[in-house]
Amino acid sequence: MREFVVDAYRLVLRREPDADALAWAVGELERGSLSPAGLVAELVESAEFARLRAIEDAVALARRARTERIRPRELTAPPETEERLIEIPWVLARYGGERRVLDVGYANAEPAYVAALVDAAPDGVVGVDPVPAEREGVEGVVGDMRALPFEDGAFDVVFCISTIEHVGRDNRVYGSEDERDEAGIPQALRELRRVGRRILLTVPTGAAEDHGWFVQHDAATWRGLFADAELEVVEEEVYELTPEGWRTAADDATEARYGERGPAASAVYCVELRAFE
Repeated sequence: MREFVVDAYRLVLRREPDADALAWAVGELERGSLSPAGLVAELVESAEFARLRAIEDAVALARRARTERIRPRELTAPPETEERLIEIPWVLARYGGERRVLDVGYANAEPAYVAALVDAAPDGVVGVDPVPAEREGVEGVVGDMRALPFEDGAFDVVFCISTIEHVGRDNRVYGSEDERDEAGIPQALRELRRVGRRILLTVPTGAAEDHGWFVQHDAATWRGLFADAELEVVEEEVYELTPEGWRTAADDATEARYGERGPAASAVYCVELRAFE
């Protein structure tokens, strides 16, 4: 029974069962209180599986978009879900197969996103983060976004998914330090421009808010920060979480407040950047 439970978790939830879940499931199966099909049904009906499926559907959408050479816009996702369901397909769909790939903030990134990026990149992925982490297919480097440990122009494309808003903030939740550096984000943007030819970046957006561990700006403020760092906006979209789910924002969702409409951001800004010519 133990082997069946482990296999069911690996297949349905893509992970090992924790000790308590394993003991419970094995006990229920041995007593006949739960059938093997019943266990699988419980896993499939769980909120964890619903999230996993949504993430994997987003990854599949991006893979199809790359195959068809399209840049999908006006993406959608269900109500009361997190912004990853928009960010992940938006950026992955715009990956052009470049060989020198950097992901900033990989240590705490969504595993399905990292796996999809590694699968798509022909020569693997370099990841940089303030804390060390092991991810299959990623060459991990410990470093600070304000002083990236790479040569000028080292990468063809840089991915920065909901990361830059944490620079110079209280990052103890991510295993790093508690800081207060108001110049951190502008400096990090200059570093992204220095090391990368093209940048695919996402941030929570809406009403100006300082949450201690990250800062939220409206899209106009972000555009100003990009311009100050001599970064040109090539493509952009603002999405907001509505009662019907994630939809393209009619404006810049300037009134959206973090956490008021769902589990995390109420609006997200997705942008492709290049250095000024």
